[in-house]
Amino acid sequence: MFDFGMGELLIIGLVALIVVGPKDLPVLFRRVGNFVGKARAMGREFSTAMNQAAAQSGMDDVTNTLKTAANPMKGAADALAEHARAAANFDPDSETGKLAAKRAEDAKKIHDATAKRQAEKRAAEAAEAAEKAQAEAKAAQEAVDALKAEPAKPADNKDA
Repeated sequence: MFDFGMGELLIIGLVALIVVGPKDLPVLFRRVGNFVGKARAMGREFSTAMNQAAAQSGMDDVTNTLKTAANPMKGAADALAEHARAAANFDPDSETGKLAAKRAEDAKKIHDATAKRQAEKRAAEAAEAAEKAQAEAKAAQEAVDALKAEPAKPADNKDA
């Protein structure tokens, strides 16, 4: 609608600064911002009202029909997705519902068993790492004890 560049905005700002004055300029900008916000809100409200009116009058069906005619592949894919969603909503008391519940229960059992095995594996790895660290600490302590037990050797003096 309005196509202002940086130069035009700078000129408008300078004119506003001269006309309004530096003391009242923030108040002016705040009021302009409030006005623009209210105008946008009114525009959104109008657009929402028009969309609701179109939906109530059946224009959405006409629009969808025209879009389907313009792009038949997308229309077919949308119809297939809609039928798949409808097929997924089945009666839980039917055979399909019972089978789906059993599959969900089996999947949960598999998930739980896998999680348990993973936890056991991690615990075993942690125990193995702890044993390894303990063995290394024992070897280091033995090395320290061996160094303490050896008598100190006098240094060879080659200069004397």
